[in-house]
Amino acid sequence: MAEDPGVHVIATTISGSIKDWSKVERIVPLFREHGRDDVELHVVDSHAAARERARELVAGGCRRVISAGGSGTFNAVLVGCIDAGVPLGDLSLGFLRKGSADLIGKVLGMPDDIEEAIRVFVHSLAAGATVGCDVIRAWSEEGDAAPRYFVGYGGAEIFGRVPHFTENRLMKYYKGVLSQLFGDLGPFTVGAALAATDKVVRGLVGKRREWTVSVDGVERARGRYQLMVLVNGDLGKDLPFAHGVPLGSGDFYLFAFRDLGVLKLPAQFKRAFDGSIQDDPERWGFEGHRVDGTLTLAPTGRRPFPVNVDGSTLRCRGAASFRIVDQVRLMARG
Repeated sequence: MAEDPGVHVIATTISGSIKDWSKVERIVPLFREHGRDDVELHVVDSHAAARERARELVAGGCRRVISAGGSGTFNAVLVGCIDAGVPLGDLSLGFLRKGSADLIGKVLGMPDDIEEAIRVFVHSLAAGATVGCDVIRAWSEEGDAAPRYFVGYGGAEIFGRVPHFTENRLMKYYKGVLSQLFGDLGPFTVGAALAATDKVVRGLVGKRREWTVSVDGVERARGRYQLMVLVNGDLGKDLPFAHGVPLGSGDFYLFAFRDLGVLKLPAQFKRAFDGSIQDDPERWGFEGHRVDGTLTLAPTGRRPFPVNVDGSTLRCRGAASFRIVDQVRLMARG
């Protein structure tokens, strides 16, 4: 199969704020203004369709793909590239910010303004400016049959429940309004608040889980947790934990927040996301675990539980495991 020298942009229609929706129709004209006539746009209506289109394009010889959407769209494009069976090291992926919680795009230096973003992509493509990024595999031996892959963030407990509120069909229609009113983290903030409320209610009527955290079969920690967050590296001020860790470092991190009771939860949330929780971690039940092998999260009981994988849900039972399995090149500001 001959290599396709062009650049292909896969855009989801319902991603980001109302203002973001208008970005799609400007993508190709703006590239042309900069002399790039080799850019083709593919508009799809769902993450599943984005994944399939990416698979078709890469299998057909495309080696440069830009995702135009949020983290869910980018993850779907990444998995579509994996489905194609082409070595990820041969590909360059771009993140055009048009969605909620687009943390990877921010880390790569991609502006939110569409004109400035296209200008950055033009320079990045011309210079071949990319950064290496580890790809993490997530799976459950007794849950969903198919493993998932991601490059940004994941998590369990409250964080694992967030996609239930941010990715359901109803939310798709008002995410644009939330993003317009509260910025690109608006849907995540609302989803996190609903997930926290849901956890509190469930804790009042049922037994709370205890978790065992293990790396390569060796127990690292055990207890009840409110929030468990996985990050591939430094994802910027919106998820301020793994400061200074490159996305391609060869390791990843689990940050866990012990269950100190309902009354402490608001303060834990506030201090977690303004970064101050790391100033006094013992007081606020904050733990950090570096992982360079296989991380396993195993709750008590046999009830299924959700794991957040870059904004989508992996249904697990028994245990959830995570491991770096590959690396991909991401287009970045030169």
